[in-house]
Amino acid sequence: EVELVEFGGGPVQSGGSLRLSCAASGDTASIRCMGWFRQAPGKEREWVALLDRSSNTNYAISVKGRFATSRDNAKNTLYLQMNSLKPEDTAMYYCAAGSKEYYSDDSGIYYCVANPSDFSSWGQGTQVTVSS
Repeated sequence: EVELVEFGGGPVQSGGSLRLSCAASGDTASIRCMGWFRQAPGKEREWVALLDRSSNTNYAISVKGRFATSRDNAKNTLYLQMNSLKPEDTAMYYCAAGSKEYYSDDSGIYYCVANPSDFSSWGQGTQVTVSS
């Protein structure tokens, strides 16, 4: 079992930056995919970023070029650097981890998919509020 705890949320003005952290503990060796999701009041949960076992990343169009996710394996910590924040980025942000990954016969690589059902462990969430 993997436990996740997020840190770093808070209020920020439009155009500002925040860095979220997600500390993992437990059976971290089983993790193959990690991701960030967010949910605003009254809206569906939305995928933000993915990071696979090789630290390849993928981003939702809404945040591409502004957000970057990375991992420090020594600290078992996932990060989400958020720049040029907009009011529409306001949401509760969750990190997630899972052991499910997919294999491409064509490219011979493993990859992750932004399907919440593929992630078995979730953090408690951290609120990000961007004011205009």
